[in-house]
Amino acid sequence: MAGGVTAGHSKTLHFGVFEVMGAQVGGTYSWPHPRSESIGYLDPAHWIRTAKIVEDAGFDFLFFAGGYGYPMIGEDISRVSVEKGINFGGADPDYLIPILAQHTTTLGFVVTQSTGLDHPAQLARRFATLDHLTGGRIGWNIVTGASQNAVADVFGHEGMVPHDTRYDMAAEYVELASRLWEEAWDDDALRADRATGEFARPDGVHRVVFDGEHYRSRGYFSTPPSPQRTPVLFQAGTSPKGRAFAAGNAECVFVQATTPERTAAAVADIRRLAAERGRDPELLRLMAGMTVFVAETSEGAHALAAEFDAMQSDEIVASLYAGNTGIDLLSLDPDLTLHQVLGAGGPIGQMGTSNIERFLGDDAPTVREILDQLRGRGTRGFRVVGDPVEVADRIEQLAAATDLDGFLIEPVFAPGDLCDFGELVMPILRARGRLRDGEPGASLRARLTERPGAHRLGAAHPVLGGSVVTA
Repeated sequence: MAGGVTAGHSKTLHFGVFEVMGAQVGGTYSWPHPRSESIGYLDPAHWIRTAKIVEDAGFDFLFFAGGYGYPMIGEDISRVSVEKGINFGGADPDYLIPILAQHTTTLGFVVTQSTGLDHPAQLARRFATLDHLTGGRIGWNIVTGASQNAVADVFGHEGMVPHDTRYDMAAEYVELASRLWEEAWDDDALRADRATGEFARPDGVHRVVFDGEHYRSRGYFSTPPSPQRTPVLFQAGTSPKGRAFAAGNAECVFVQATTPERTAAAVADIRRLAAERGRDPELLRLMAGMTVFVAETSEGAHALAAEFDAMQSDEIVASLYAGNTGIDLLSLDPDLTLHQVLGAGGPIGQMGTSNIERFLGDDAPTVREILDQLRGRGTRGFRVVGDPVEVADRIEQLAAATDLDGFLIEPVFAPGDLCDFGELVMPILRARGRLRDGEPGASLRARLTERPGAHRLGAAHPVLGGSVVTA
């Protein structure tokens, strides 16, 4: 097959699929299109079919975004969000995972859970259970919240927790959860010995005492260790605080895909921060979102992209952006930049920091240009349109230009476009040596690190480097 830019940059690429248990992905509008079946998101059969397509294609994992928020305009829910199903109407994907695990053997599953809404012990048991039920194929996407103004309303909070405080809370949250997973049970503590009737060795089960500023615990973790113990730690966020958090905690980081140059700078900075914390920066897996329109011919792919674009509007863009940042673009002067919000003392800094800072600076676009740039993109990453070879070439070019380790494919007309990508593009990347297929019985961590048998987080991970008392 022609094309390819593997010379000098031939590392394995990893691929996930970015999904929500909702009508559509990425804050864009697509579910009514004849090719899309995503409105069937409440039917388990839809997800079983999707999981099988994704696994058969060779993807590493199926990722579910999620949360309790929704887009708000001012003090109320966005009307277009309800009318069009823009980040509204979602359900909880956690309960899908055990079903999908029964229909797959190699595919990993990543679930989003916020660090600010329940106690770390609750989350620790939930993910230990999921890791058992999937045979070690689970990951946790750590978020400090999304649409925080809506979440504050839903949970009856008096106001949003400040941005940086949320990350301070998250650091404690992840440390306590990880210590429950890693240190509450010795490796040989679980006996389950029928002959002696001994379930567990008492001196192998430890009380974990944690006394933080935001979270405390002094009890026993009753769930036995799962295959990975700690789920693979994913994190998204490219604000300065988010990058620092990712460098100290995450194993796989989702980077905001803007331009290749800006993405490359974010990747380099996260790797630098990880090295400063004593981590091997090359062991981190840094990925970005990607929307792909592919068909047998380039003309067919561009026709699909045009059909999708025709479904979008300024109102949809503004609804999503307001939900992410708290800023209503349609209420601003279209000929000025976002600096007008700063000048008016607006809500910059507490929500969607990454999605605000990208539009500031000396080369800041006008509000009208932001609307045009985000139409049809929403929170999506890179956009690639073309025939199979063109798409494969562009993926390799982006990987080389950014030092990314892979991409999350964000479906538009699911699951048909996932089928197209799996049947048309993945074989080309596989023939070029860019894919490493999974094996039954391998953990998600072993697959992503490309180290067979590396199922555990490991004592060298910074999250386990603090102080904890066990008794």
